[in-house]
Amino acid sequence: MNVFAKQFRQVFFVSLVISVILLSAFVVSFPQPNWEVYIEKKIFDFPFAVFLVVAIISSAFFFSLLYGWLQWSAFKKLEDRIDLLVTGKDAVSDETKLTAEFAGIEQKFQQLEQTVAEQKLAARRLVLEKTESQESLIEEMVSQERQRLARELHDSVSQQLFAASMMMSAVNENRESHNPLETKQLAMVEEMIQQSQLEMRALLLHLRPVPLNGKLLKEGIDELLLELSQKVPLAIHWTVEEIDMDRGMEDHLFRIIQESISNTLRHAKASRLDVLNVWRDGFVILRISDDGVGFDVKKDKAGSYGLQNMHERAVEIGGTLKIISLPTQGTKLEVKVPLKQTEDKGANDE
Repeated sequence: MNVFAKQFRQVFFVSLVISVILLSAFVVSFPQPNWEVYIEKKIFDFPFAVFLVVAIISSAFFFSLLYGWLQWSAFKKLEDRIDLLVTGKDAVSDETKLTAEFAGIEQKFQQLEQTVAEQKLAARRLVLEKTESQESLIEEMVSQERQRLARELHDSVSQQLFAASMMMSAVNENRESHNPLETKQLAMVEEMIQQSQLEMRALLLHLRPVPLNGKLLKEGIDELLLELSQKVPLAIHWTVEEIDMDRGMEDHLFRIIQESISNTLRHAKASRLDVLNVWRDGFVILRISDDGVGFDVKKDKAGSYGLQNMHERAVEIGGTLKIISLPTQGTKLEVKVPLKQTEDKGANDE
């Protein structure tokens, strides 16, 4: 039997008993000469006794129905509140709040909901901390593996390519034969070895990017380009200002420079590389250009992980990345990041 039926029966029985007691009190207080009066007297064409019984039963039924419905509504709200807790919903509307008769239960429910909400927040924090810890661990493992591969490539393949390049240069300088076909083939082999060296240095730069390690962006760029200019047969020119920016922006810009230079060394076949990093009109402007073979931006951009990575880094610091490149006409990359800075500061940097 459900709650409504149970409440109805209880209240109906109580109402009936109360009605009988009140009727008995009335009869005792106002006695009649004989019982026939209650039968002969009529109300609405019904004998008084019959009308009285029907009225008592009807009143008991009405009050039972009303009280049972009120109780059922209260329990329905209670059930709705429990459902909200079970399903994990946080919002509680005024319609689901309990009435004044259940003020104590309402208060307990609010305490319970607050406790559940705090536990959910604590659980989410634990999950987030666990996820961040796992991501940090994976990132550290990947970084260590990249460092290991870079060391092995530098100590073995890179050194062997350097030795092969030196030997080929010596062969070309000291050989006595002047066969044009042989000369052309040896020159091609030497060029292939030099290109492999460039690609190896680009791969090492990608696998083991040099971190800023507390240095300013200008210092990091100067150090990186100076080292590259001593190791690669590429004319590198750069203009870099000291700009006051947060560490996150510096790190992202530095990674973009490294990625762009890596792409230039591997694919551009360029003879000149220009790097510009300045602050103008409220923007940090980074430009990297080469005079290499170029490429079709629309065709190659979608499939290039390096270009996508640079674009994502630019967006993460609130900037934009634009690449202009045409086959045989070189490539120009420009990153613009809005940065508020005083004009005096910009003038001093110049």
